Amino acid sequence: MSVSSSGYRLQASRVRSEFFHLLPISLFVVAFGAAFGLAAVQKGLAPLEATLMSLVVFAGASQFASIEMWGNQVAVLPLMAVVFAINSRHLLMGASLYPMLRELPVGQRYGILVWLTDANWAVAAQDYQNGRRNLEVILGGGLVLWLAWLIGTLLGVYFGGLLQDPKSLGLDMVLGCFLLAMALGGRKTPRILLAWVVAGAAAMAAYHWLPAHTHVVVGALAGGVVGFFWLERKP
Repeated sequence: MSVSSSGYRLQASRVRSEFFHLLPISLFVVAFGAAFGLAAVQKGLAPLEATLMSLVVFAGASQFASIEMWGNQVAVLPLMAVVFAINSRHLLMGASLYPMLRELPVGQRYGILVWLTDANWAVAAQDYQNGRRNLEVILGGGLVLWLAWLIGTLLGVYFGGLLQDPKSLGLDMVLGCFLLAMALGGRKTPRILLAWVVAGAAAMAAYHWLPAHTHVVVGALAGGVVGFFWLERKP
């Protein structure tokens, strides 16, 4: 990693390395991209429209939610509210990376966040906990996940019958297990463990009693409160 007094410098070699680092998990993203492509054309989107949505939007859960609300007449404001609720977790994910992002020039800082996903954020966050600064995984990992999502969408649009229900094969658990492995691979201190417990309990409560898709944000905020009031002592 090259860091100078002017800030963090992205290394092209490490971006390529992180591209291949997340290549295995991207294969499972292809399956869900195919499921989205199939669902989109079944809802009446043209193949080109579905492909352009994955090309430009690149937000899996939000895209699935949007096509569920698709029809001859689309309620734009409720659609915007649902998409914002699902993607609001990115506000917290970006904030957690701010100690590194602030060292990038403004153009690179916001450009790199276009490729932010749950998977590459988890790797970057774990590396940061372990004392390594790795924004290259956001760019390199994001690119390979975007390509996998786009390829999957194309397969679903034109060959959707090949994989209509990824959940029947247990593929919906892959990303969850990957994120859990990233969490467990980080530092384990009483402060961090308490934050995870509080975040998990708050998320479960929100899942049962609050509107859909709010549990992720509620859990993250609850865990953040623990970190705010229980400050880590610096050596």
